Formats: sequence, C-alpha cells, structure tokens
Amino acid sequence: MVNEKKTTDKEETKISEEQMHSAEETSTGEHHTQDTNSNKFLKEEFPIVGVGASAGGLAAFEAFFSAIPYDTKLGMAFVLVQHLDPTHRSLLSDLIGRYTQMPVYEVKDGMLVQPDCIYVIPPNHDMVLEYGALQLQEPAEPRGHHLPIDLFFRSLAQNKQEMAIGIILSGTGSDGTLGIQAIKTEGGMVMVQSPESSEYDGMPRSSIATGLADYILTPAEMPSQLIAYVNQVFGKRPQVVPSAKDSMKKIFNILYTQTGHDFSHYKQTTINRRIERRMAIQNVKSTDEYVNHLEKKPGEVEALFHDFLIGVTSFFRNPSAYEVFQKKVIRNLFTGKHPESTIRIWVPGCSTGEEAYSIGILLQEQMEALKQVFKVQIFATDIDRKAIEKARSGVYPATISIDISPERLERFFTMDSGGNYHIQKSIRNMMIFSEQDIIKDPPFSRLDLLSCRNVLIYMDKELQKKLIPLFHYALKPGGCLFLGPSETVGELESLFNTLDRKSKLYRKKDVSSGLLPMGMFIPSRLESKEMKRPSGKVPVESKTHLRGLTEQTMLQYYAPVGVLVNETGDILYIHGRTGMYLEPAPGEAGLNILKMAREGLQQKLTMALHDAVTRKEPVFLSGLRVKTNGDFTTVNLALRPVAEGSDAAVGPNLFLITFEELPDWAQIQTVKSPTINADEGACDNSMEVDARILELKRELQAKEERIRAYSEELETSNEELKSSNEEMQSINEELQSTNEELETSKEELQSVNEELTTVNTELQNKVADLSQAINDMNNLMAGTDIGTIFVDYQLRIVRFTPAVTQVINLIPTDVGRPVGHIVSNLLGYDRLIEDIKEVLDSLTPKDIEVQSRKGTWYLLRIRPYRTLENVIKGAVITFTDITEVKRAREILKESEAMRRLAAIVRDTNDAVTLQDIGGNILAWNPMAEKMYGWSEAEALTMNISRLVPESRKEEEVKVLKRLSQAETLEPYRTKRLTKRGLIMEVWLTATSLANEAGEVYAIATTEREIKSKYKKESGHD
Repeated sequence: MVNEKKTTDKEETKISEEQMHSAEETSTGEHHTQDTNSNKFLKEEFPIVGVGASAGGLAAFEAFFSAIPYDTKLGMAFVLVQHLDPTHRSLLSDLIGRYTQMPVYEVKDGMLVQPDCIYVIPPNHDMVLEYGALQLQEPAEPRGHHLPIDLFFRSLAQNKQEMAIGIILSGTGSDGTLGIQAIKTEGGMVMVQSPESSEYDGMPRSSIATGLADYILTPAEMPSQLIAYVNQVFGKRPQVVPSAKDSMKKIFNILYTQTGHDFSHYKQTTINRRIERRMAIQNVKSTDEYVNHLEKKPGEVEALFHDFLIGVTSFFRNPSAYEVFQKKVIRNLFTGKHPESTIRIWVPGCSTGEEAYSIGILLQEQMEALKQVFKVQIFATDIDRKAIEKARSGVYPATISIDISPERLERFFTMDSGGNYHIQKSIRNMMIFSEQDIIKDPPFSRLDLLSCRNVLIYMDKELQKKLIPLFHYALKPGGCLFLGPSETVGELESLFNTLDRKSKLYRKKDVSSGLLPMGMFIPSRLESKEMKRPSGKVPVESKTHLRGLTEQTMLQYYAPVGVLVNETGDILYIHGRTGMYLEPAPGEAGLNILKMAREGLQQKLTMALHDAVTRKEPVFLSGLRVKTNGDFTTVNLALRPVAEGSDAAVGPNLFLITFEELPDWAQIQTVKSPTINADEGACDNSMEVDARILELKRELQAKEERIRAYSEELETSNEELKSSNEEMQSINEELQSTNEELETSKEELQSVNEELTTVNTELQNKVADLSQAINDMNNLMAGTDIGTIFVDYQLRIVRFTPAVTQVINLIPTDVGRPVGHIVSNLLGYDRLIEDIKEVLDSLTPKDIEVQSRKGTWYLLRIRPYRTLENVIKGAVITFTDITEVKRAREILKESEAMRRLAAIVRDTNDAVTLQDIGGNILAWNPMAEKMYGWSEAEALTMNISRLVPESRKEEEVKVLKRLSQAETLEPYRTKRLTKRGLIMEVWLTATSLANEAGEVYAIATTEREIKSKYKKESGHD
C-alpha cells in the first residue's frame, strides 16, 4: 500500500515577548525581530533553504556561495546549520561573508527570517523555525549526540511545506537523513553534495541512500540549479490543472503499465503537487510535454512513482496517541489469550518499518510485564520494494535517538561500529514483511489489530469507502483499528465502536445483518483489468442492445448454475442459485466451496478439483446424488479451467464449476423405480443393498487412489526439502565464511579507528596551538596600537586591525573588497594603490609620512607579505602614530634656535636687557654686568629706573609709553647710571615684543657704550 505519511500534528509553541528582541548583525547593520504572530508576516511567502554540513563543510560553503551571481536578488533565505565546537566562538559568519554580498547574521533568539539573507547557527545551540522566526534551544548535553540538522529540517518542513528546500553538504554521520524525509513529504526539494566532491561523505551517502535526493551535484553546481528550480516553481508554476484530464489519465496509464499500481483514486491535490515538482526538476513547462517525457524516459516514471510513495515515518510517531494506544489496546490485547495462541497484527503502508517495530516493542514490553510469552505475527506490507528491503534489514541511522527514549534504545537496539542501530532479534522475529497493494491484493484475515496510519488521507472518499469495510472484514470480532490523526472511518461508523476519538482508535462491531457483499472485500481482477483497457465505441446501436438483452435472458433461464474458484477452492464469483448444492459450513465464516458442499457432493468435488488442478484439463462427473432438504437430487458436475484469451493474467489458475440438475423424468426413474412393483420388494431391497456396497467400494477405491497420490506428492516434497536443506547448509557455510571475513574486517577497522583517533588527537593539539597563536597575534596587534591592513595580490582586503579604522573607514563587511574602494581620512595623499603596486613589483619596502584630517601624523609603511615558503601573497600596510615624534622634532628645532640665540646674546659686546611693561628687568647678559656693574642676580631684582639718571627719567617715561604702544623707535643716544654712581653715555636701541594678539608684553634693549669720560651723578648732566 501507499507509503506516504504526512505530518499533521504541529507542536504549538508560544513565543514570549521577552524573546522578541533586536539581534545585531555580525557583519554590518542590525537585524530586528518582529512579533511572530503578526498577520503581515504570515502573508509573506518565500522559500527558505536549509543547508546542513559537518566536517569539511567550510570548503563546501565557500564553493556554494562563491558560485552565486553577484548583485542578484534570489528571493530566498539561507539558514546554515553546522556541527560546531560548543566551547569556542564560531568564525563561520565572518568566513561566509567573504564569499557573498548577502548580509550574514549569526542567529539570535527570535530572529525573523528575511529573503536574500544568510543565517548561521551559533555554537552550543539547537535551532527551529516557528512562525517565520528562528528560535534557539539549549542542547540537553553540550557535547552530547544531538542532531541539529534533523531538528531544524523537520521544523522547516512543517512551517514552509513545499517552500522548504534542504541541502546536505560534506560531513560524517547521518544527521539530516530524517530531516530531508520530512521536507520531501511536504512537497519540498532536496539537494545533496556528490560523495566524490565531499571531504567527508558520510552525510551525503546517508541522504542519497534514502532515494529522496532530487539533485546530486557539486557545491559549485548547486546555485544555478537552485535558482532555476525556484524561478520555475515559485515564479510561474507549471500548468497542472484539474481540467487537464486527458493528460492526467495518460500519466496514470503510464504508471500502471510500468509499475502495476493505480493512482487514479489518490487525492488530486497531492497528485498535482507531486507532478508539478517533478516537472520543475525536469524543466518541463506543461503536462502534455511531461507525458511525452515519461514515454521516452522510463527512469522518470520510476522517479514519479517513488515521489508518490514518499514515506515519512518514525518510531512512536505522535507519542500522545501511542500512549493511549498502549493503555487501551496493547494492555487488553492479551486478555483471555493462552500462551500458545497467536496474536495477529497487520500494518499496511509500513514504509521502512518504524511503525511496525514500534508496535512490536510495545508488545514485547507488555509480555515482559505479564511474564508470559505469546506467539506474535506482525504482517507489515507496502508497495515500495526498496522500503520493504530496508525494513527487513532492521538497520536505522543514529538519528532515531530523537524519537526513542534512551532506555528503549538500550533494550531493543544494538549499535554497530558504523554508528547505526540494529533492531533486537526478538522484535525482528515478530515481523513478516511483504510487498502488497491493499487496493487490489487480498487482505490478511482473523487479525487482532490493524494499524493503518496516515495512508487513507492520500486517497479519495470513494477508495476510502472500499477500504474501511475491507479492514472490518480482516479483523476478528473485537479486533482493533488504529488510524492516523487526520483519518476516520467516516460514514461507516456502523462497523466500528470508537475507543478514543482523538487517538483514532476503533473496535470492530459484529454486523448483525449478515455477510457484507463479497465485492467489498476481494477486488475483482477482471473488473480492474477491464477498467484499464482503452474504451471502445459507446454501445448506442439498437442491434447491440437487443443482442445483450437476448444473451442476458438466455443465461438467466438456460445456463447452469456455476461457481468460479481458484485452485484451493476459494469462491471468487457465483452465478445463479447455488443453495441446492452449497451451504455455509459451521464455525468461522469462510467462502471455500470444498467446505460448503452438501452431503453427497463434497468428496467427489474435492477429488475432481484435485484432478483438474493436477492435469490442467476439464473433469466431468455424472449422476451424483446430493442430499437436499431430506431428499436426494441427481446432478451432473463439470470442472473446466478458465481458458486463456481475454487476459493472460487470469490463466488456468481459476476453474469454473457448473451444476446441471437432471430433468424430472430422469429424477423419477433414478429415485422411484425401485418402488414400481410392490411384490418384488424383497428383491429390490437386496439390489439396493448391493448397489450401496458397490458405491462404498468405489468410494474406498477413490480414497486409496487419493492417498496414493498424496503419498507421491509427499515423497516429492520430501526430496525437494532435502535438496533445499542441502542448499541451506551450503548457504550457511558461505555465511559462516562471510562472518569470519567480517570479523577480520572488523579488527582491521578497529585498527584503522585507533589510528584515526591518534591522528585526531594530534590534529586537536595542532588546532589548540593554532588557536593560541591566533590569540597571541590578535593581542599583539591590538596591544601595539598599530593600524595594519593585509591585502592579497589583487589588492583585496584580507584582514585589518581595529586601530586602522582611525585612518581608513573600514567595517567588517569590507573584507574581500578592493582597498581602493575604501575612503581614507588622509590629507594630500592619494597614491596608496600606486605605492602598493610599486612595492609588489620591486619587492622594496616603502615608508611615507602622512597626516590625517584630525591632524594626527602617521608613518605609512608598505611591505611585501611573505609566507614561510618565501612566496609573495600580497602586502602588509601599517600606520604608526608619529604625532609625538613630530612634536618632539619641532621642540628640538626651537630649542636649537634658542641655544644659538643665547650664545649670541652671551658673547655680544653690547649690553642686552629685557624688561616688562612695568620696567622690571627680565634678562641681563654678561656685557651688561661689565658695563653697569650689577650681576645678573642683582639686576633681575631691579627696575630699569635705577639705571636712569634723575635728569633723564621724564624723557625715558615718554619713550616707554611709545614702546608700550608697539611704536618703532630709531636708535637714540641716552645716559645710564652705573653701580658705582657714574653716568655713562650709551647708544640705545629699544624694540617692543608683542604676542599673537598684538599686545606688547616686554621691551628688549641693546646698549652700546659711547667712549667718554665717566661723570659722578649730580643735579645736572
């Protein structure tokens, strides 16, 4: 039966207002969250691409995003989920930002997803998508085996449905395998990295093994295919409309011809959505074109068939329903049962077996609780051969730990060296997996439980009305039916009692009105085949109508009673009234003609059917006396193999048994002739006894022949069994040899694993050393406060230190951009690109002093970037702050000038003095000491007025006023008074000293002695 299992239960999660806060972008700008319940967001529809990776994922990310065209609006969002070290800060956002122009965010709790953005999961977190926002969750164990890719992909499928896209890149393990199954069941698309291009192919191979990958490509090839798919599916959808009935019928006929399965009664919306997706993948624009594509490529028919059969199932799916199922069904299933009795269960649409094994685990737990052992048979069926093969293997990836408790994992599973779980042998022995289509194949019967979950929801009401009575027939009285959360028995509630409406548990009712029509239980092969043939002309001519009416009347009045049976006697079709020859057998209801045959007919009929099956030719028996209502009726019996002709599938495995009653005159002659002559009664009685003895001898002879035939068949079967036993022994020896080889391989793998562990430890040490070196380098560069820019050979920025942002306007997203595109804060310097190229050409370092707009001076140094192999990979540009050095140079220069000036003042032959506006002496050179007699220390405490004779003081005051007004005076002749009281004639040059504001703050004088006789100071000159 169909495998599809659609998720209908969505966990309702309330997002608190505290979680709806702003989140800062790791590169530039801010990314704000919004109210996730807003109607505005719910109307916004765009695809979200989930990208999962583990080991080796960084190179795959680089190749993927580098292949996306620049300046292209994709109209989709990317969410990256990678296995990260929970104890270290992730640099993934910074690294991804180098290869794309889209903004890159490290996810904060409650961040709203927007198109044309990239979101990266932070370390030590799980993440889900709810109402368009990314919600972070703390993992149960920081270093535990959590599966973030599966978790996010499942939430992505539930929220975005057909707009969910999953991409699996390089990585170890099987994380993501269950997630892509959820995406596919909702109509999404899946891409997987080709194992040949993966550094680690564990995750890609696990996803490819499911058969669900739509594209298997290298990371560089994925973007173009992704863009084409999104443009076709979500830009302008393919023209698949319900009115295109002819094309849809052709598609169904092609599927039926190649696979033998009819999908015409599946829900139209589901079928259309699957066909649209396949058309988009094959780049087909219309259904007519797709029909031609299917006719030319049988592989696409197989792909479409498997798309219809996508099975998303899991262990204990819908846990709340399983809890009720365990309490109300499993616990009562063994009530009144003897340990030697058999529990029969049927799980149609079992997919890869998770549901069947879940029921088996519950039964095993219940038997352990009762401390009794019962024989359990679980018939698990599906039409998907690959799914059945996987179910038979009983091997599941490590991701099932999401759905199964640790206690059950430990009790009912064992883990192999590859990390996969194997179901326990006791549970596997309960299972009988087989290929079966419940639409056309006979059902199992006498069942205690029938679990058909998430199968009926994909079928139309007409087909559901046929299957529900089929389930009723298959269950024994009191048997239980377990349906999916979105399924019910519908209008046929009269067949079942409801045990739990929410969990969809039902118990079979006894139908008091008698047996239901046979056609409801066993689909007519002839009818189904006839429906598949192309219809001919409509029978509208009157001659055809009269012919059919005539044939129907003749069959009604002249044709013998007939029954169509198979080789075991099971009745498939009844023509006419058979009550004179057949009657229901006591015990359990059944429709086998050998059990229903009346007295006088059963033995002959059994032998005749055996002969007909063995010889493959008609068998005729005449004059059989059948007991009917206390009397005997004489009939002729004929068994004919159904001739081949109209349909080869029917063939000689079916037989038509006809009963022809003798005419009345023959009945009288046969039955009543012994009573004609009453006088000859004694003789007649003797003849009757002889006839009876003869009849008994014939029956005994027939039984002996039958026993002899059975004995020959038994001997043949024994020989075949012996041959099979020898073959099994040979196979067992081969298996033992294979097991020994596997043991050897296991030891080799263990050795390789130990070596890998050693290498991994060394790599971890190297990573730790590298991390320490990076930390030291970052601290060194930050501590020196030297602005540094690293550029590659194409002059694109590779890295920079925070200090350089004072000189050049850089932000984190500028990494990868050409350095010439960045605006600098330098004055009068625009040759940075030319100087870098000159250094790279000549390999000669260059130093230049430059000044910023703020007045800060820097020493610009350009050096080639050399690797350890002495390969030039670019250039290193540093900016060292030399403002203080420049200032020190200016001060030094000024000091040197002052030193030279001081030497001149000291060594001159003129007296040099400096006084303030008030006349207080501020400077006094050696010549002044010599001329006037006062030492420098004495002079610095004096006023200039002490050097002026009384007769000259008034005139000197006037001169002082003129100088204080910054007036320029010509040198003039005057007199000065010495310490000894002598008057000396001098030639005096006076100069006003003014500040920047033009205000006079001092007066400098140069005085040269005029050679003449000294005079004592007196009242006159």
